Amino acid sequence: MPTAAKFLAGLMLAVLGWYASELVKGLMPERGAFGNFTLWNTAICFLVGWITIGTRAGRGASAAISNGVTGVVAALFWCLAVHSANMMVDRAFDRRYDSMLEAVAAVFELIVENAALLVDANFILTLVAGAVIVGYLTEVVSRHWR
Repeated sequence: MPTAAKFLAGLMLAVLGWYASELVKGLMPERGAFGNFTLWNTAICFLVGWITIGTRAGRGASAAISNGVTGVVAALFWCLAVHSANMMVDRAFDRRYDSMLEAVAAVFELIVENAALLVDANFILTLVAGAVIVGYLTEVVSRHWR
């Protein structure tokens, strides 16, 4: 059932995902065409915010911060997983893998490789601060608009 807390959690996490995606573009060693990179991340973050943070709202301030951190970590995982799977499919069409199992294993290797590129103080600080803000504001909204 839609609530104001779910919508706001999704919206705020989507904004954080958009901003973080723009930061990631600057961290990439190859500055090629990113296509719909930011759009995909924004959509994934909206869904994760709605499902993960919004449904857990209303449990207090300390739980709100935990919910925000959990939501950001989940969004980061799903964004990495989707983009790594996309990279695997592109490589599979170039016939880089001998079997389907090798291609599926490559997704997890790509997740680790892509996550290593994200180790940047500015990026991590943005996600941590955003997680606290998103979690706390979702809690405030869940108290005021039920």
